Amino acid sequence: MAPPTSGDRRRESIPTYVKALSGSLGGIMEACCLQPIDVIKTRLQLDRTGTYRGIIHCGNTVATSEGVRALWKGLTPFATHLTLKYALRMGSNALLQSAFKDPVTGNLSNRARLASGFGAGVLEALLIVTPFEVVKIRLQQQKGLSPDLLRYKNPIHCARTIVREEGLRGLWSGASPTVMRNGTNQAAMFTAKNAFDVLLWQKHEGDRKTLQPWQSMISGFLAGTAGPICTGPFDVVKTRLMAQGRSPSGELKYRGLIHAIRTIYAEEGPRALWKGLLPRLMRIPPGQAIMWTVADQVTGLYERRYLKEASF
Repeated sequence: MAPPTSGDRRRESIPTYVKALSGSLGGIMEACCLQPIDVIKTRLQLDRTGTYRGIIHCGNTVATSEGVRALWKGLTPFATHLTLKYALRMGSNALLQSAFKDPVTGNLSNRARLASGFGAGVLEALLIVTPFEVVKIRLQQQKGLSPDLLRYKNPIHCARTIVREEGLRGLWSGASPTVMRNGTNQAAMFTAKNAFDVLLWQKHEGDRKTLQPWQSMISGFLAGTAGPICTGPFDVVKTRLMAQGRSPSGELKYRGLIHAIRTIYAEEGPRALWKGLLPRLMRIPPGQAIMWTVADQVTGLYERRYLKEASF
């Protein structure tokens, strides 16, 4: 077998811990920038009296009546969620890519890149995303703002109530569609991000070329649009399964991924499987643009400092 060429040696792998660090820092920045959108979305979802007349009016009302800092309420759990999720996503993807690379050339095929992204999405869905989102959706579906009138008082109380009434498995309600959504989403996102980097900027991982922040934002934004379009049905089913609690008789409207898809299709039509696509497109692509801007700068710094030194 032919030894790796000098070009292959230049494109050395970036360590998993660097990828995980870049993802966690990107998650913190995304949370800080987009938390107001999440606060406004939650206020609109909980508004029963028509207090808010739209996104802009809601933001202005909150800032005026409660202060600008109120737009960052809940930042700590939101940032913690994104930090853990992105650290696991980026780190596990890097680890899987290293395992799937050709042992001779060090190249990564498109099939291997898709498999790595899917595997990273599955891990984050099972370990972090599903329990966090079960609690979040149960809280967000409640109407009203007075804690005394709400079944779930806060995230900890919500998690404890679910475990007490439904068992530990209740925190993993909707795990199947979440796995499919996140796996498909990350397979599409990582593959698209790499493709846009190469197509638009001729950037290859490990080539010691650092993208400008605006270039990373464009690639990240474009890559972030692929996932929501591909995974719309999984996201709708995930939300329906997570939101439903068991009735006193123990019956469930949706008995699983396939049953939920068939039921929604039969009762509401095929378009219902893509409900909420526009809000997801308003949230996910900008978030990916921010995250990748930070992550690319972190990995770019590593490439310039350490891969360059290692090549001489």
